Amino acid sequence: MNGPGIQLTLAPELHVFAAPSRRAERVPTVTDGASSVGHVVESAGVPLTEVGRLLVDGQEVPVSYVPQAGELVEVFGVDRPQRIPQRSDDGTPLRFLLDVHLGTLARRLRLLGVDAAYENEDIGDPALATRSAAERRVLLSRDRGLLRRREIFAGAYVYSDDPGEQLRDVLSRFAPHLAPWTRCTACNGPLHEADKDSVGDRLQHGTQRSYDVFAQCTDCERVYWRGAHHARLERIVSDALAEFGHGDGDGHGDGDAAA
Repeated sequence: MNGPGIQLTLAPELHVFAAPSRRAERVPTVTDGASSVGHVVESAGVPLTEVGRLLVDGQEVPVSYVPQAGELVEVFGVDRPQRIPQRSDDGTPLRFLLDVHLGTLARRLRLLGVDAAYENEDIGDPALATRSAAERRVLLSRDRGLLRRREIFAGAYVYSDDPGEQLRDVLSRFAPHLAPWTRCTACNGPLHEADKDSVGDRLQHGTQRSYDVFAQCTDCERVYWRGAHHARLERIVSDALAEFGHGDGDGHGDGDAAA
């Protein structure tokens, strides 16, 4: 770029995306005189999914604004909880789509009753972006390039590589409704109560003898019960409810679940 010079200030939470030289206040930045402030921010390394307010000389502007010579551009992170107007305006719950590296996060969101689609295999960035748009799902990823694709419905960068921190980050940022034990952690389908006789052919003899309360996935027909992993899963659920709100659900665990 070889045009008007501006000053760029990134909020501290956005420094993770920028080179060290861009993390100070009022960083001199040369533009081409035609690019939008959104393009300038992306050129600094920050995905627009992580950007909240944009101020130019103290006045809020849209991402399409073209900065002029000498102006101070201040970039803030998203507000929490973040509002997704396209879904909140019609009252429908948020739905998510997670990329291939976030399988544990997907299972934990499902454990809490959050609609979290996930592909076990890497279907590629174009297919993920297309699905996000087609199904109006918020795309969660640690891939900055994927989040810069214009066709996605909405997106969010997952900052941590620890599943517990990832879960807290998503729940803090989007405040989805929690309804624990109502979704299949394997396929994301809804769970329904099932009596022992109807699922007996899917259970080992010891499980049939030891447990009486079961749930089954409507989609993949997987069976759930309060098995060996229930105490660990219950801690995940109770911690989430204590920090982020109450939910519904009947407390089914699964002896084979991994969340």
